Amino acid sequence: MEAAFLQAFKGENKTVPVWFMRQAGRYLPEYQALKKKHALQEMFCQPELAAEVTCQPVDILGVDAAILFADILTLPSAMGFEIHFDSRKGPVIQLMNNWRQAHDFEGLDYVAGTIRLARQRLPASVPLIGFAGAPFTVLTYLIEGGSSLTYARTFRFLQEQPEAFDGLMRLLTKNTVAYLRLQRQAGIQAVQIFDSWAGILPAVIFARRVLPFVREIFDALEGLPSIYFCRGSAHLWPYLIQSGADVLSVDHTVALDAPWIRGMRQGLQGNLFNGLLYADHATLSAAVHQTLEAARWQPRYIFNLSHGVMPDMDVEKLKAVVRQVHAYPWKEKKREDLALHK
Repeated sequence: MEAAFLQAFKGENKTVPVWFMRQAGRYLPEYQALKKKHALQEMFCQPELAAEVTCQPVDILGVDAAILFADILTLPSAMGFEIHFDSRKGPVIQLMNNWRQAHDFEGLDYVAGTIRLARQRLPASVPLIGFAGAPFTVLTYLIEGGSSLTYARTFRFLQEQPEAFDGLMRLLTKNTVAYLRLQRQAGIQAVQIFDSWAGILPAVIFARRVLPFVREIFDALEGLPSIYFCRGSAHLWPYLIQSGADVLSVDHTVALDAPWIRGMRQGLQGNLFNGLLYADHATLSAAVHQTLEAARWQPRYIFNLSHGVMPDMDVEKLKAVVRQVHAYPWKEKKREDLALHK
């Protein structure tokens, strides 16, 4: 029988599948035990370690899908960028003028190895999600030299050198397609594209300078279940639905039961505010229930957070969320909705 997560892409799931962005990582004691023995870059590059981290949340939390343990900057590292990870600042990138043009990514065999090992270890009922950063989000990291609060360099580059900006977006798009094809050949069963920073743009700029490249990626992955995550995206909704993704993943700025998204043809993923995982159990449980109730109208739905799991979050609360989502009477609620509309 097909996994509930994959069934949700077709609206055939009898229960609500749940997984969490950034579920493979720092909040888990088991991950921290590995981190004491190995540097982060080593964990990314050794398939044995990366596969173990990929599978940990499935064993510990009981989630319905695993996501590949890799970094959003794995792709640019294969393009010649020097990237190292600072424990306080996050990724730090050595800015470069000459980008590697090749698309064969000989140095990324370890990603394929991680995927194959993870697939061997995961239960048949738990699919593996591959991922990549969207071209705009990756380009923002590269222009800024890492994370940024103002994105001033990005905005300036976009306005002062529009042709160069578009040229780099085209290069990143071509490389992203090649990178995701590598993942697909290795065995991923779905893919999520993370566009974490696209929400900083006005809708008119997003439509012209970002959306065409996103569409190109999803068009190239036809037949592979796909998800597009764009943080802070409520103002971009008319364009997100043109992205070509099978499912749109939204943060807490989008109401799941808003009339203006009820007519969407895509599936929906989200969107419990991740800050509520710091609340007491009663408050968290009420918020989970409210999220599920808001999504009742959506025939294709996957439960997730508004953004990623943070490093100091309580594992027991995540387990409780998974149990509550799985216990929600999704099939019965759908029957009730159908009866009301007859």
